[in-house]
Amino acid sequence: MNIDYKSKWENCRHFISDNISPEQYKTIFAFVEFESFNDGKLYLNVPSSFVKDVIEEKYLRLMRTALRRFFGEVSLYYRILKDKEGGTTATEEGTHKTDITTPRQQTTRPANVSPTQLSASNPSELDSQLNTIYNFDTFIEGESNRLARSVGEAIAKNPAKTFNPLFVFGPSGCGKSHLVNAIGWRIKELHPQLRVLYVSAHLFTVQWGNAVRKNLRNDFIAFYQTIDVLIIDDVQEFSGKQDTQNTFFHIFNHLHLNKKQIILTADRPPIDILGLEDRLLTRFKWGLQAEIEKPTKALRLSILNAKINQEGLNIPQTILNYIAENVDDSVRDLEGMINSLMAHSIVYNCDIDMKLVNKVMPKFKAKENTNKEFTVETIRDKVCEHFNITAETLTSRTRKQPISYIRQITIYLANKFTDESIVQIGLKLGGRNHATVIHAIKNIRNLESVDQKTKDDIECLENLLRS
Repeated sequence: MNIDYKSKWENCRHFISDNISPEQYKTIFAFVEFESFNDGKLYLNVPSSFVKDVIEEKYLRLMRTALRRFFGEVSLYYRILKDKEGGTTATEEGTHKTDITTPRQQTTRPANVSPTQLSASNPSELDSQLNTIYNFDTFIEGESNRLARSVGEAIAKNPAKTFNPLFVFGPSGCGKSHLVNAIGWRIKELHPQLRVLYVSAHLFTVQWGNAVRKNLRNDFIAFYQTIDVLIIDDVQEFSGKQDTQNTFFHIFNHLHLNKKQIILTADRPPIDILGLEDRLLTRFKWGLQAEIEKPTKALRLSILNAKINQEGLNIPQTILNYIAENVDDSVRDLEGMINSLMAHSIVYNCDIDMKLVNKVMPKFKAKENTNKEFTVETIRDKVCEHFNITAETLTSRTRKQPISYIRQITIYLANKFTDESIVQIGLKLGGRNHATVIHAIKNIRNLESVDQKTKDDIECLENLLRS
């Protein structure tokens, strides 16, 4: 019986393919498969909610006509195969008589609600606030994130037993939030008894402000002290907020003393976060600092392939290679590029080809920035020329003044004017380690604000670099 109905669905697909472009058919309907038909209910497997939404929003009339022609009046059910955490299957129903729509499942989260309300009904039923699409299955590993991922998986197996706190840092869009959410989900999977909470530093600050206004300070702190795994995203937003920092300091101490896992992210290493209290900075450095760098081309290509596979899309590999080569700022830009190509293809009924790629590309390809033309080597050479020393002397192991001072200025300028990571800057300037590079940056930054000679040296060197 299923064979006959499956043939009917194939007839529907042929009818649909005759009424849209081959590229649109390959992109959307080629991955829609017949599952079953019973009691007037047709079940179709679709690879993602993205494909389902496109069918409903752009091909509603065509789908209705095809189904009526070969099935009659039916109710349509979608099974979304790759849209939920862990790859589980979700079923969504739609009525086929006058339209084919499905109720969209939305997850609403409290925005500025006091955290004590999140588990008011039952303290053991805490909404972790984790994002369901951010898990280890969808986190693509590469050279730029391998250390952070490995550490994250180790922490998930034994929370608070290995690296505590874990401080993940890197530029915007490199996958920090994805990683820490993935750690949270894995902990919940392996240790369901633990209370896991993900919250942005901004939301934490807002919640604390609300608690102060409502005279619920003690309740706020007491709630956070019950958490077993606390994940705070973008802690650089604590900068300059002394009251919030003071509160978090006490929460941090309590959790760490009681062997609770703390995971933090920021867009820079702790020592580079200005306006952060020294006592908090010290604690951020207690565990492990794991850097995630911008994705390499190989990783960008892997991310693009994973994206189109997840969404059930069909885009030529040559186009993916071109995108990976030219969109290199962040993972979000890669995903946004794919979404924009899909939207343009559907709305304007056109193929995804190089012409369309070049039309969409300028919105995602970073504009040329003269600062990014600098390299560590060119900065090193300009500094050596200015101070009349050789590159060999600057990169040597000597710590004598003024060589040490000149080397620190070079490191400071390399960090300011290039996109190189802390690790790469250290390697290119004599194999300095991570801590040495960070110390140099902080020292010159402090000197620049109080020492006129340092300020003059930096200003002169920056003018030389820009000339």
